[in-house]
Amino acid sequence: MRAVLVSGPGQVTVTDVPDPTPGPGEVIVAVSSCGLCGTDMHILGGELPSVSYPLVPGHELTGEVVALGPGVTGPKVGSRVAVDPNMPCGACHYCRIGRGNLCEDYRAVGVTQDGGFAELVAVPARCAYTLPDTLSDAAAGLVEPLSCAVHALNRLPRRPGEHYLIYGAGTMGLMMAAVVRNAGAASVSMVDLNEDRLAFAQSFAADSVAADADAFDRPSGFEVVIDATGAIPAIEDGLGRVRKGGTFLQFGVSDPARKATFSPYLVYNSEIDIIGSMAVHNSFQPAIDLLASGLDLDPLVSDVLGLDDFDTAVAAFKAGTGRKIHLAPKAVDRG
Repeated sequence: MRAVLVSGPGQVTVTDVPDPTPGPGEVIVAVSSCGLCGTDMHILGGELPSVSYPLVPGHELTGEVVALGPGVTGPKVGSRVAVDPNMPCGACHYCRIGRGNLCEDYRAVGVTQDGGFAELVAVPARCAYTLPDTLSDAAAGLVEPLSCAVHALNRLPRRPGEHYLIYGAGTMGLMMAAVVRNAGAASVSMVDLNEDRLAFAQSFAADSVAADADAFDRPSGFEVVIDATGAIPAIEDGLGRVRKGGTFLQFGVSDPARKATFSPYLVYNSEIDIIGSMAVHNSFQPAIDLLASGLDLDPLVSDVLGLDDFDTAVAAFKAGTGRKIHLAPKAVDRG
């Protein structure tokens, strides 16, 4: 089969590799699409200590079950599925207290074992979620990132009628805008330095957009401020935009070596809650159900490219052009 193979940091080829064989409790999925994500960029750059090379990356995947391993009773061959890539160990402290996304023995499809930038992939059957027939191919490929946004939403107070400020109008920021609006936000304002992203955000889910939060007429601040960038300047600015009694959510992934400066007195005196949200936690099926209920995220997919166009996809991702880029073994011409 064809696959994107990372042999080491910066060493990427699209090549033929052996077809996977399903082990006990596993299924083989014929990949229809797999989204490119910031985590994949870290894998390409050799920045994740949990990664062993060679590796086929890709963890935002969907496709059709084509083979079952020993002991698998579901899903069935022919089922259209989305794959939750996370595989908590079930035995560590965090798994035992019901917080598997913080697992001390972290494993994931496309990160610690071969993933979805391939024609076929072996995954645990328990991680393959059957999809409704009504879900579009684009939506199916967005289930994994949407499940991250759903978990983040579950971390928030979720009080209807509040005003939100989101830093970052990339795919994840736009997903957060969509889910908080769906959950009853009074308004959503978005900040980004990319004018094309701001224009799309305005048409998609934002009430107001700007390159600088000073442009918004909210002198008292926002009840909820979300960073979806991981950029230190955005985080530092956002902490100063939270209204008294409000919440700051760190959703974007920052460089672990970087530090942000904030005023502890401001947090104390204004009773600001600072919370984090990491990956997926009991939110995969809710994400599927949310899409099936009518949440339209299809416009977030700007490109569907073939595996052989991986370099083009990476260049576009790094340049910040387009929105969500899906790689597919048989790319669809979107016109």
